[in-house]
Amino acid sequence: MVSNPSNFEAAKSIFTAYLETKLLRKTPERYAILEEIYSRNDHFEVEDLYISMKNKKYQVSRATVYNTLDLLVECDLVKKHQFGKNLAQYEKAYGSKQHDHLICVDCHKVMEFCDPRVQNIQNMVGDMLKFKVMHHSLIFYGTCERTDCEHKTKEAS
Repeated sequence: MVSNPSNFEAAKSIFTAYLETKLLRKTPERYAILEEIYSRNDHFEVEDLYISMKNKKYQVSRATVYNTLDLLVECDLVKKHQFGKNLAQYEKAYGSKQHDHLICVDCHKVMEFCDPRVQNIQNMVGDMLKFKVMHHSLIFYGTCERTDCEHKTKEAS
């Protein structure tokens, strides 16, 4: 179930317009992938999405998932991140507030945070340098200090 139906419907309209502009087919599989992404509230890897789709009995290939993700990134409905690992991670973009990330180098857990001071710095730097900042990316790498971290790798212990 989609976590915010109005965001999903808006994203679906944007995706439809994008597909029409690019003269691409509007397939049920593409919309199912969009819906699956907009039902999530986490960062995910392509394989996670593919398995989730298969577990829900969708008839989609890995290639369709990869290709659709590329289209969704191109039309700004999904953000793609490279958090230092070889695997890309994704998250829905439409309707989500600006946030930044903390990445644990031991367990690879991705945590989000939002601090209005980051936006204030962005505005101040833009004003000072006469530069219109369109967006930014801020990632802190470190080690999580939780002893109960379920993601911690054996090497990190």
